[in-house]
Amino acid sequence: MGKRVSFSGLNLELYEVAQHHSDTENALKAYYSFENQRKFLPAKFLSYSAEEVSIEFRTRIDELERTSSLTLLSSFEAKLRIDYLTRCYQKGKNDLSKDFRTIYKQKSHRASLEEDILETWKQHYPENKLLISELLSALKYRHWLAHGRYWKPKLGRKYSR
Repeated sequence: MGKRVSFSGLNLELYEVAQHHSDTENALKAYYSFENQRKFLPAKFLSYSAEEVSIEFRTRIDELERTSSLTLLSSFEAKLRIDYLTRCYQKGKNDLSKDFRTIYKQKSHRASLEEDILETWKQHYPENKLLISELLSALKYRHWLAHGRYWKPKLGRKYSR
């Protein structure tokens, strides 16, 4: 086996991503609250109409959705990769761990999430094939986000709230 990856421990738990998203969304709602807090309105909004504030708020929420999606999918990838590596390092006796070690012998920690790790999960747990396929589709969205959104993606569905 190759050189072991040292886990940083900095990867986020999925609930932490959800909490950050919720806190940030609430902060945006408070910041863009226009009607009841007119006397506390940030100077930035002095020349804005109520509609302009609303449009900018919606733009900020849309961007929050995208960045939270990127963080959530990246965190999920980290979970899967840590599981893959842990199974390889601990030399588990189950068939999934054995197949992961076969991949590890060829690719070490550079195994493809989609082609190696998730496909192996699909083979061993065919009852979860639909769920894994949904995750593979969501990873296309993540790739689009991570690479700067410069092309029109063909995702097969809309990813949002």
